[in-house]
Amino acid sequence: MKSPLRTTASLATLTLALGALILVTPAYAGKPVGSDNGAETEQSGGADETGIHSAVRIEYSGSVAPNGGTGNVTSADVNWTPPPCWYAPYLGAKDFKKKMSAEIEEAASAPGMTGTPAAAIGQTKAHYEDEYGWTDTPGYKDYNVAKDGEGMFWAGVENPNEPDFLKRNSCTDLPFWVDDGEAPPPQYEEAITPEILAALAYQHMELPGTEVTLAPAQSTKVNLPTWAWLDKADFHEVQATAAINAPGFALTATTTAKPVSLRLEPGTPDAVTYPASGECTINDDGSIGEPYARGNADRTPPCGVKYLRSSGDGTFGLQATITWEIAWTGTGGAGGDLPDGTFENGQAVTVQEIQSVNR
Repeated sequence: MKSPLRTTASLATLTLALGALILVTPAYAGKPVGSDNGAETEQSGGADETGIHSAVRIEYSGSVAPNGGTGNVTSADVNWTPPPCWYAPYLGAKDFKKKMSAEIEEAASAPGMTGTPAAAIGQTKAHYEDEYGWTDTPGYKDYNVAKDGEGMFWAGVENPNEPDFLKRNSCTDLPFWVDDGEAPPPQYEEAITPEILAALAYQHMELPGTEVTLAPAQSTKVNLPTWAWLDKADFHEVQATAAINAPGFALTATTTAKPVSLRLEPGTPDAVTYPASGECTINDDGSIGEPYARGNADRTPPCGVKYLRSSGDGTFGLQATITWEIAWTGTGGAGGDLPDGTFENGQAVTVQEIQSVNR
């Protein structure tokens, strides 16, 4: 029979009862496992002021936003979102006992801790000290100290870049033990995997802010085709890697973004695009469009725009949206595809009225 600790109502009671008890909610003191790290930064284990071993963090490298920020990729699939939270290695048995037992004792001694809250605290203590368990969730004897060094307790971690508070704080199961080399119990569907790491790398990925080359460059004329292109040298695939390393446990995933097309939006309905769809596909050599060359004035550009009226004293906002195919590979040969990503650049275009143009 399942313990009341596993029900939504009693989990809420537990949270209220334990208050500062870090292991009841994902927002642990000291952020035991996190994703708030910037590109190329190195984190390592250590000890805090309590002497407890610092928990493992997710490390990001490659083309990622600095300081753990969200990257500039927008998913083409509006229904896809990065994981709001996950379960990951937290502490070894001895360190977990030191931390958890102190928090339980502090919560139990808080004023007014009677009735249901007190019972919830007692059940939590029994779960980790006296092997009190429930369906699919065995209890532990003395915080599993006899197995110290042979595994770790795992705990919920919130994604700090998830805007929805309820989703961000939805990994609320009590910390559980995982032996070194073993997979987490199957009921913890949000346990960290290479695929979750790949999705986090996607969330932090920073794509190059490539500006489309135009000809004419500074300003164009009404009814004059403007050529647009991207050279291969400025238009190349990028990678972002997310990795987590803990004693007896290590995972990594690399997400690769490959540019595949460019979409032009003139910024006014009084214009036509080349091709008519506005979608310029990638060439065999990895470039998009074709650079303008003398003698091509009478040709239709493979990628470009023609404005049908002047921009007057202002400009038109030409939007160039690049679509990127996203794929990932990870530990153990895992891999797959993620939704296409897009990144938009805006460029101001001046369009002048003229009766005739010599080129």
